[in-house]
Amino acid sequence: MNHCVFCHPELVPSQNVIFSNDYCLFLQLDDAKEKGVPLEGAGLIVPREHRETVFDLTKEEWDATYMLLQEVKTYIDNTYQPDGYNLGWNCGDVGGQHIFHAHFHVLPRYKDEKMAGKGIRYLFKGKENLRGNNQQKELY
Repeated sequence: MNHCVFCHPELVPSQNVIFSNDYCLFLQLDDAKEKGVPLEGAGLIVPREHRETVFDLTKEEWDATYMLLQEVKTYIDNTYQPDGYNLGWNCGDVGGQHIFHAHFHVLPRYKDEKMAGKGIRYLFKGKENLRGNNQQKELY
């Protein structure tokens, strides 16, 4: 785990620890602090211990993630004034996980975005994501 950027946030100089507790950290890249960028205000909550996916977290890590999320929301609300949020975990290759240390995305959303009003399901229910023989089925 010597090369894991979440076990060792110092490996990415533009990644800052904004908040932490005994079990997890809230990390934010310098880019997220720039006004008007697509991920303005976004960050990640990661467990201090290396856990591959959210399914590997201990109860203490879950509780600590919840507590830190409350602090993070207050911080983002006061600093960036978003109009909504998307929250999520990617698990495994097919689930879009690229760094195999569990990380909880906290994504503020803004009403002046091109994708405003489109949530996580929007990405998955489009015709581009139909599987095999289901390509002719109507989507809900």
